[in-house]
Amino acid sequence: MLALDLPVETPATPEEVAKIVAKGRPLEIVGGGTKRGIGAVEGAKAVLSLAAMDKVVDYQPEELVLTVQPGAKLATLEKLVAAEGQMLAFEPPKLTRLLGAKGQPTIGGVLAAGLSGPRRLRAGAARDHVLGIAAVTGRGEIVKAGGKVVKNVTGYDLAKLMAGSWGTLCVLTEVTLKVLPAPKTETTLMLFGLADDRAALAMQHAMNAPTEVSGAAHLPAATAARAPLKAQMPVTALRIEGFEASVAARADALGQTLRAFGRAERLDGAHSAEFWAQIGEVEPFWRDRRPLWRISAPPAVGWRAADGLDGDALFDWACGLVWLASDAPPSAIRARARELGGHATLYRGDGSAFEPLDGPLAALSARVKAAFDPNGVLNPGRFAGA
Repeated sequence: MLALDLPVETPATPEEVAKIVAKGRPLEIVGGGTKRGIGAVEGAKAVLSLAAMDKVVDYQPEELVLTVQPGAKLATLEKLVAAEGQMLAFEPPKLTRLLGAKGQPTIGGVLAAGLSGPRRLRAGAARDHVLGIAAVTGRGEIVKAGGKVVKNVTGYDLAKLMAGSWGTLCVLTEVTLKVLPAPKTETTLMLFGLADDRAALAMQHAMNAPTEVSGAAHLPAATAARAPLKAQMPVTALRIEGFEASVAARADALGQTLRAFGRAERLDGAHSAEFWAQIGEVEPFWRDRRPLWRISAPPAVGWRAADGLDGDALFDWACGLVWLASDAPPSAIRARARELGGHATLYRGDGSAFEPLDGPLAALSARVKAAFDPNGVLNPGRFAGA
């Protein structure tokens, strides 16, 4: 249950959602409520909860297509597709322990936040797995975009635009996702003792090799020393997935590719899966009380995101994603992210969550918002300053 001080509307159909939105009251949109603290909504007069819209509309394993309502719990969907030997290939993290949340993440919330796990560097982002949506705009209009097949017609892909919009453009009422066969097995090659720059170089070599790496992460010494790993030196990890014989051959080849960086130890099967679940959920920072930043940067320079800043980092996506626990001034962290060609989002802590926009990007963002929600009804203030 959500602890809410505002009136709560719980629609069960798209038509009911449209009727609520059309009243013109500023609304906070929630699913499981686990990401409410990121970019807090300001000025809402009521809460629109999608908890009652939690049905699986259609699942066709043979077509690799899953259609669900936005309130469907992520854990339920993962169990459903796993029973068919399939997976949500973008490996969406839940982040409930990281954020101190008590609810259960929903697929609508995952897509609204645009969250992807370690496999993103090979399988693509959450938005790349969205085939179609149905939604209600800030005007109270019911709209549809995309379709329910893996191959759709070309054109403006509004379905993907919703991913990462944090519920500020539309209220999702249905989403169709592409699912993929789950790998039969996996193994992780682990290198020890590499400095951040050397680890980044090793991961670049691995990603450029023909071994289809599906996870690449680096934990500097201070981060690796924390639970759950409790290692005595930096750890650099590279995952390979697929059929057993293929995984074994590719792991041998990758070990040869990386021999200049040291001897690689291996984690196999369930131990490998457990490790990457811990990386995706950012487990080393669960008990860290410092502000936690999520920094996106080009992988070639991402290892520099924490350089010279007071704090501890975890590097995922071959240094394209950096989690930084730091008491450094927000201005310094955001300046570093911009310097590297990326951006920083405050996931846990006091202050503005999202990077302020300016210039052409701010103007474009304003035009998109005006097209979908001209009166600022949906999640007002969530992108404050953007």
